[in-house]
Amino acid sequence: MATKGPKAALITDTTFRDAHQSLLATRMKTEHMIPIAEKHDEIGFYSMEMWGGATFDTCMRFCGDDPWERLRVIRRHLKKTKTQMLLRGQNIVGYRNYADDVLIEFIKKAVFNGMDIFRCFDALNDYRNLEVAIKTVIDEGAHAQGTICYAISPVHTVEYYVKLAKELESMGVHSIAIKDMAGIIAPYITYNIVKGMRDAGITVPIQIHCHYTSGMGAMAYMKGIEAGANIIDCAISPMSVQTSQPSIEVMCAAFEGTEYDPGLDLKPMIELADYWKNIRPLYAAFDLAQKYPDAGILVSQVPGGMMSNFLSQLQQANALHRLPEVLEEMPRVQEDFGWPPLVTPSSQIVGSQAVLNVLMGRYKMCTNEVKQYMRGYYGRPPAPINEEARKMIIGDEQPITCRPADMLEPELPKAKEMIAPVMEKEEDIISCAIYPQVAPKFLEERMSKKLNVDVELAKKSSEFYPV
Repeated sequence: MATKGPKAALITDTTFRDAHQSLLATRMKTEHMIPIAEKHDEIGFYSMEMWGGATFDTCMRFCGDDPWERLRVIRRHLKKTKTQMLLRGQNIVGYRNYADDVLIEFIKKAVFNGMDIFRCFDALNDYRNLEVAIKTVIDEGAHAQGTICYAISPVHTVEYYVKLAKELESMGVHSIAIKDMAGIIAPYITYNIVKGMRDAGITVPIQIHCHYTSGMGAMAYMKGIEAGANIIDCAISPMSVQTSQPSIEVMCAAFEGTEYDPGLDLKPMIELADYWKNIRPLYAAFDLAQKYPDAGILVSQVPGGMMSNFLSQLQQANALHRLPEVLEEMPRVQEDFGWPPLVTPSSQIVGSQAVLNVLMGRYKMCTNEVKQYMRGYYGRPPAPINEEARKMIIGDEQPITCRPADMLEPELPKAKEMIAPVMEKEEDIISCAIYPQVAPKFLEERMSKKLNVDVELAKKSSEFYPV
């Protein structure tokens, strides 16, 4: 293992979260992470991203896992490496804004159960939606990472990203992440953004998060590190590239012998790779990620998930032949909506409306989410909204101008009442508040399983100690 210099690239391992979210529809079960967790812990990663994003939902909905138990168990196996999660700002780990009481308790319980680093992002880069999250993380003694969602549009310039970085630093964040959700950031653009931040006096560590969708991820990382970034997100090789992150092993080899050498030993990573080579095929039914770089995204800028939704919606309407029209309409809708970055939930809002515009006529039919977006309930987009489009969607209604969560009443009391019969711990209330349709069913099944186990134990006990 090489000695790390002051410019050494630090690596966050995404294998336990974003890698399988990107490649395997977030279906990875806790039981397949535990046997190899301590081996990952020994490598020397800066952090391991292993919670948050879509994993909270899918743990309960599809995997039969308690997300809080996953955090606790993995934390016990990570003695040396910091844990990291993706927090969707006021959306927490859901798909709408939640009241402050839910967000605050979520963060407190996450820290209590072992979370170290919170990557906080807002789909619109509206940092009013991160104020409470960042403050609470800092108050709880954890690491608050503020995030800039990358997009390509007339308003998303280097100057715009530098302005956002200054805003985040003024909020007291411990580090800044540049989040390229679609995998479309080019190497020299990455260099210019990072250098622009450093030239503007940004001193906190900068982390870069890319997906390999277009094939440019590793090159973007190299140029970003050269410009002054400190940390890159990577996954172990069998869980890397495609729509996931660049490979850990490849990036280590690429920087080896330079001042950016991560100083990690490749030999023990072979054991990790062998393990994941055997685990990934177990999820073959969900392993539908594109097997080669998607050059089309460089033209359309439509992430793979959005494209899948387009095809599904058009197929249901027997209108697959109209896909080219949808791809032409999509940037027009994005412009009307103030150029929001295409990340959850804004990607779904923009994409669905583009399909409806093609099938039904421009803004003749709109989803409730689109109406709420125009009312200001998702936040303030990077550029002004087209007022003509807004009027077509919500008429003469006036949008709110305050922080959206200021309009919400506390939600925990209702959630506690809803799950009282099956509640075992305070974390269950938070799960129910975020996923009121999913959590109660999961908690009922959990209690039923425990009751069945207790009955079996009682039967066995009576066999040994007959009355």
